[in-house]
Amino acid sequence: MTALASGEGLAGALVLSILTVAAAWIVTRWVLAVLKRRAVLDHPNERSSHSAPTPRGGGIGILAVALPLVVGVFWLHTPEAAEFPVVIALTAALALVSWIDDLRGIRVALRLATHVAAVAVALALMPEKLLVFQGILPLALDRVAAAVAWVWFINLYNFMDGIDGIAGVETMAIGFGLFALLATAGGDAGRPGIALALAALVTASAAAGFLLLNWHPARVFMGDVGAIALGYLLGWFLLTLAAWGYWSAALILPGYYLADATITIVRRALAGETVWRAHAKHFYQRAVQRGLGHARVARFIAAGNVFLALIAVLSAKVVGTTGQVLCLAAAAVTVGWMLLWLARAAPEDAPKQG
Repeated sequence: MTALASGEGLAGALVLSILTVAAAWIVTRWVLAVLKRRAVLDHPNERSSHSAPTPRGGGIGILAVALPLVVGVFWLHTPEAAEFPVVIALTAALALVSWIDDLRGIRVALRLATHVAAVAVALALMPEKLLVFQGILPLALDRVAAAVAWVWFINLYNFMDGIDGIAGVETMAIGFGLFALLATAGGDAGRPGIALALAALVTASAAAGFLLLNWHPARVFMGDVGAIALGYLLGWFLLTLAAWGYWSAALILPGYYLADATITIVRRALAGETVWRAHAKHFYQRAVQRGLGHARVARFIAAGNVFLALIAVLSAKVVGTTGQVLCLAAAAVTVGWMLLWLARAAPEDAPKQG
């Protein structure tokens, strides 16, 4: 979009991003102090990737900074859109439920019911002219399929938060990638496009501030309060992007998370395991278990995500089905390479630290 791609627009976005990073770092430090005082700790077990009790719930720092800013950018650019404030309110509601789950645990069925309800309300408010699957499905089936995909994305975002740095890295990749795509797409998506781009920017920037305290060795964990809420919010960003016609980019940006979580869950289901129970069988977890280290694995995933973001931006510029298929193929190759490396790389291929 021309407003964001201009020098003045990019300079303003950079200042906003830097201030958001700093604010999230400061707020998360305060949250960390509170969590320590109240002994809200994640204790190691046989499935853990850490060895010492660590405060969990640091995602509150991300949300405390990002959500008011997201509300602000949507209010400034699209005050007439009814779905935007509702989605932010539902994000906060899911964060509250997930925080209770962090503190004392909630039954799986009840947690899933809250996810489904939040998704159903938001999709009911989506304008009928916006079809996530581009008219391939009738409206009712489009909304059902989008709901299934969104609920899965919320939960996989939580499943994949299993080592230091990974959730912050993924949130930054999706948020900054979405901002870059909308800023360079060339077409003018109008005020909603500017709002979505800036909302993604501040969400990614808040995650970067949190990451400063979550990088290995992590001083604080995100917790379900952060992972579930971010999965919901980013899922809405991606579904909106798909409904605007950038459907391939909406698949490419979270490509690694989608592949690792889905393949792992399918494997566990075929093995007769209880898929919603905690485990340590994701590709990234097995890489850490082989001695590659949290920091090395997170850096590798970040590098792979840079390639995916570049492909997603390119997919917004190509014209025709052939171009979209080639972009999806390039993304599939990138994700396949990432999974293969995580599955086979030996510790001697990585630095000893981290």
